[in-house]
Amino acid sequence: MAAHVLLIEPEPDLATRQGHHLRVAGFRVDVSADPSAHPHAGGQRYDLVVIDLPLPNGDGLAMLERLLQRADVPVVVISATADEAERVCGLDLGADDFVSGPVSAGEFAARIRSVLRRRRLSIIAEEASTLTAGGLTVDPVSRRVAVFGAAITLTALEFELLLFFMRHPGQVLSRGLLLRHVWGPGGGDGSTVTVRVRRLREKIEADPANPRLITTVWGIGYRFSGSPAVPGPTGQPLRWS
Repeated sequence: MAAHVLLIEPEPDLATRQGHHLRVAGFRVDVSADPSAHPHAGGQRYDLVVIDLPLPNGDGLAMLERLLQRADVPVVVISATADEAERVCGLDLGADDFVSGPVSAGEFAARIRSVLRRRRLSIIAEEASTLTAGGLTVDPVSRRVAVFGAAITLTALEFELLLFFMRHPGQVLSRGLLLRHVWGPGGGDGSTVTVRVRRLREKIEADPANPRLITTVWGIGYRFSGSPAVPGPTGQPLRWS
């Protein structure tokens, strides 16, 4: 299936021309004139976002930063006016490519294909890698989980939640972000996350009431710290009294 691209372009003529070039190159394209458009709004899932800078309000890099914080999606920036400092800033913020215009339609499409190819290879490598931290071992391929070598059973949702935590160690993850990435659209509210995290702790923590692996960041969400769960003589976590 052709990659689905969201093009954020407030200028109607440019939006029409760029959208046409991308469709000719084989991409499915949606166009938005709203610089604050969310790539996953309404349950839509885009493979890549293209942003044309500068934006009319002049805060293109700030908008780019907000976008990269809100959604895990490759972003390609195109700009006919950006200087070196702006290009460096955009790449440092997390853009996957920053294309200085004018650029041919063929080269631009090739750059997008290159970004998508790198993202696919990264996902394949990530999904195939066994994760270990704090006495936990998680195999994303076989979907097996062990605590200090002792196998445990997780529900499908608990497994995805743990996997997301382990792939983002040390990061503060809000309940809203967890809902978007683990549950998906319509997955519930913050209380849903709270309940699932409590159940997951009961299975992986030595003392669920005093967690060391998944800690609470009050008022925001959670952080996977990966602190050892303290193994007992049999290799299983000790239950502290």
